Amino acid sequence: MYLDVFDRNPYGTNCWLLAGEGSDEAVVVDPGFEPDAVRALLDAADRTASAVLLTHAHLDHAGTAGDFAGDEVPVFCHVADALAFTDPVAWRRDDVPNPLSPAKDLRPIEDGDVLRLAGFDIEAVHTPGHTPGHCIFQVGGDVLVLSGDLVFAGSIGRSDFGNSDPGAMGESLRRFLRLPDDLPVLPGHGPRTDVGTERATNPYLRGLR
Repeated sequence: MYLDVFDRNPYGTNCWLLAGEGSDEAVVVDPGFEPDAVRALLDAADRTASAVLLTHAHLDHAGTAGDFAGDEVPVFCHVADALAFTDPVAWRRDDVPNPLSPAKDLRPIEDGDVLRLAGFDIEAVHTPGHTPGHCIFQVGGDVLVLSGDLVFAGSIGRSDFGNSDPGAMGESLRRFLRLPDDLPVLPGHGPRTDVGTERATNPYLRGLR
């Protein structure tokens, strides 16, 4: 498979680029910054973007998604976080700015939706708490999971924003722990990990086992 990451930005956000074997298209996950730099990575790999997936609608993950997608590429985002594009004040519910470039082809998704993209079946798993519409994406069943800001290597995402929900975050983390131990995890920030490592060593998951 093709896999690359763009993380040269002030937040250290991982923008993942991936495709199945033999696909000349690629899925771009969380292009929060520098759309031209992300396009350059795809050009170097002789691939074109077929879709943008957003784990959630925070600025560092979705800020330039609309600019990157342009007129041709659809942007998939859970319906609860798609509100950040259409009514950002109602979505955020606090005074922290979250400017997003408009997405011309915004496609709301829901829990359990399976998208056939770039040679993969990609399932959206709704994991609210960090934001109302946060999702992780399970790629190819047992290929990998894109965990966004739900779980990092040795840590988890925040649940203290104006539209966060700590109770929902706990349930979402329990849902993550139902994934198989050998499943690779590509988080929204920091290094790669796997479910088993986080189950065994992540201090924020110990009370949820």
